[in-house]
Amino acid sequence: MKSKMKNKYVSKRIITLVFILLCLIWTIPTFGILITSFREKTAVSDTGWWKAFRTENEFTLDNYAQVLGGQTYSVGDATGTKTVRGASMTSAFLSSITVTLPSVFIPIFIAAAAAYGFAWLNFKGRKPLFGMIIALLVVPLQISLIPILRDYNRLGLNGSYLGIWLAHTGFGLPLATYLLFNYISTLPRSILESAFIDGASHFTAFFRLIIPLSVPALASFAIFQFIWVWNDLLVALVFLSGAGANMQVVTVRLMNMAGTRGSEWHLLTAGAFVSMILPLSVFLGLQRYFVKGLLAGSVKE
Repeated sequence: MKSKMKNKYVSKRIITLVFILLCLIWTIPTFGILITSFREKTAVSDTGWWKAFRTENEFTLDNYAQVLGGQTYSVGDATGTKTVRGASMTSAFLSSITVTLPSVFIPIFIAAAAAYGFAWLNFKGRKPLFGMIIALLVVPLQISLIPILRDYNRLGLNGSYLGIWLAHTGFGLPLATYLLFNYISTLPRSILESAFIDGASHFTAFFRLIIPLSVPALASFAIFQFIWVWNDLLVALVFLSGAGANMQVVTVRLMNMAGTRGSEWHLLTAGAFVSMILPLSVFLGLQRYFVKGLLAGSVKE
């Protein structure tokens, strides 16, 4: 008995050490990017980040100042050379917030209503329709970009926030409906039956009972959708291509920084950490619901 307990203890210790080692290996590149974001341009070009602490006065906050306030670079013309300040990451940050928040709340509301209907309402064709929605999970969004873009051009939605909100809503609805259905279908039926006996309508039951009880699942999908939309480049590049520089999201602004000044690694790394602030805050704020929401519907009582 003691030998079994000892072997179990040793196994747990080994697994813990392996996970710690993997976390350290995973963290090393992130730590290197963080160090690079505070280094001067010449130092980044000459030596690796692991040699940063060997030289004094190598670190600076100017990288973040240029990212948040706009990059400075020299432009030559007939009159000479002048310093120009480019677009800042601050405007891209606000644009990403404008794109992301509606792209999270709109599909959550629609998917919650659809999940309630599939879970608690009996209507003809319910199962085939739900199967069609689940089948959309395996359809790559890339094959729908061109048809949607053509329709947007006809309707005048290309290059507008409304167009990209609708696009992200359509792409996120299948997963949202599936996750929320798994959770809502496991709620005790007695709660709804008691509400209906007291005269509550489906509308009242949905907003007064289903929504408050489904907060873990709603928060879980909100994390997925927020991070996906915030880090999205393809959809923003396609549907905001006709917009001006003020509507560029964070990912597009970082791409432009890499494309026009590919050697500006000190600015790219600083911009990357600026773009991480809000998604990381959302994840840490909702993480207590994350695992519970992922396990929604996996255990039947």
